Amino acid sequence: MIKKHNLIDAFPEFEEKIHSMKVDNAHFKKLYEHYDELDHEIYRIESDAEPASDETLNHKRSERVRLKDEIYNFLKGN
Repeated sequence: MIKKHNLIDAFPEFEEKIHSMKVDNAHFKKLYEHYDELDHEIYRIESDAEPASDETLNHKRSERVRLKDEIYNFLKGN
């Protein structure tokens, strides 16, 4: 099943922190928005709404994992 990878679903223990940091921290907001846009692009490719090569899809998935790790570390550290 193709689904989006929402950060709140991935990190439910940080739900309140994610919401407040999107408002209070410009750097976190930028990371969050970039992750969300990338996740949407991946979803469109996986659901065949947007054509892309396997190489492109794999690159985007790798970038999403990197961003998710960065966001997690940011949440833990702040």
